[in-house]
Amino acid sequence: MRPVILSGFMGTGKSTVGPALATRLGVPFVDTDAEIERETGRPIPDLWREQGEAAFRSRELTLVERLLGDGAAKVIAFGGGTVTVRAARRLAVDRGFVVTLTASAETVVARTPDVSARPNLAQGEPIERARELLAARADAYAECHLCLSSEVLDVDAIVDAIAALVARDPLLVPLGGRSYCVDVCEGEPSRLTDAIARCAPSRVVVVTDSNVQRGRGAAIEAALRPLAIEATRVTLPPGEEHKTLASVCTIWDAALGAEVDRDALILAAGGGVVGDLAGFAAACLLRGIRFLPVPTTLLAMIDASVGGKTAFDHPAGKNLLGAFHQPSAVVVDLEHLRTLPERHRSAGLAEVVKIALVADAALLDRIESSARPLAFGDVDALRPVIRAAIAAKIRVVRDDERESGVRTLLNAGHTVGHALEAHGGYGRWLHGEAVAVGLVAEMEAAAALGWTPADLARRARALLAALGLPTDVGRAELSAALSFVGHDKKRARGKLRLPVVAAAGRARVESVPMSALREALERR
Repeated sequence: MRPVILSGFMGTGKSTVGPALATRLGVPFVDTDAEIERETGRPIPDLWREQGEAAFRSRELTLVERLLGDGAAKVIAFGGGTVTVRAARRLAVDRGFVVTLTASAETVVARTPDVSARPNLAQGEPIERARELLAARADAYAECHLCLSSEVLDVDAIVDAIAALVARDPLLVPLGGRSYCVDVCEGEPSRLTDAIARCAPSRVVVVTDSNVQRGRGAAIEAALRPLAIEATRVTLPPGEEHKTLASVCTIWDAALGAEVDRDALILAAGGGVVGDLAGFAAACLLRGIRFLPVPTTLLAMIDASVGGKTAFDHPAGKNLLGAFHQPSAVVVDLEHLRTLPERHRSAGLAEVVKIALVADAALLDRIESSARPLAFGDVDALRPVIRAAIAAKIRVVRDDERESGVRTLLNAGHTVGHALEAHGGYGRWLHGEAVAVGLVAEMEAAAALGWTPADLARRARALLAALGLPTDVGRAELSAALSFVGHDKKRARGKLRLPVVAAAGRARVESVPMSALREALERR
């Protein structure tokens, strides 16, 4: 079990809930304020007054690093401002379950018998000061796996909710007020039921395609059945060639025809095409309503459903029209993969290899060691790889939500891959297949330019082939496809911002003229 971290403002009940939760889970309880006082032999107000807030936060961070560094299960109550330090907050999210307890400014002041012993509250009128601090810390407190009100719930109810969270074991995409959880499960329709219920929508608009409706429609309906929520259903034609504005309009027409309001929820059940279309429709509908991806393909599970990229295609190129719109939750149920055609499953593995190459060397090793069972769709082999790939993407999105920096690295293989898709009319290649060819081509071109080790490019080619993916394309087709690179979104001042794999799990962006890339591709 990962550690449980109780966060939140002073007076929200962390020191009361913590011991009760630790007893329920059978693990130790640590209060960071009490631990600092024990180690220093000094009360917190004295440390604060004598050394200042910056020194106190540094001391807190050192303690957090130690408490979360041993990997042992425990319950930790953070001080009220601990998560305002980004390093402490990220460590907590990466290594534990973060639960934020909330209460109003009036309540926390009423629960604080000696305001003078609370340095932050003693700086002015207590209730007004509490309001200021709560507002300033809102985004930091929102980066949590679960938020619970200690005014609404008693201790037993809070402990029950946290124990249920630990059993779910979700991953968190920490983006301040836009944070959300990714549930990874297998054959648990109740996960989707609960995720929808937590959104409390006024209506659900279910968007899928005819293939998914035929293979997984019953599972989606089973998740909706326990909910007393009206649902509108939209079934799109399958395939990248239908990733168009016309399909987006079909979703809008159905939603507006059902008179949705801003509390409605669009549920996107399908692969990357359905997810992108439904997400973009949600981003624009009534100037933005919530959406919840239920990825049914491997590629969508580890890539398209996480991170908030939504788009549709244009004749000039792929995904040229879109918006960033983060989901409210994501439910990844591996049971959906059982009806996925083998070719589509293999195509999804290309994105797994990509994220490993640019961001996670340990994941790359794992994929290589289990390439054979992965190629055959062994769920026991896929489960940890999918979870690790999602976690790797989350770390990238957390650091660069809108692709202004490090998130560009996730486009490795996509410059050539998207060009191949566009040249083939979005019918010749599956996205993952085009990315596999693109990864090999771009890495070998980067090797020719001296940016990527040649042995790493050979390693990537061999791994993709072992997973049953294409790694080559004819010279004439590649040359014709490169004409579409002129419309690539990663262009800047006449050059391409090309993701380059410098070492296993490490990448950077190089600016390269199109002519130099074409020449490198031809001589690789």
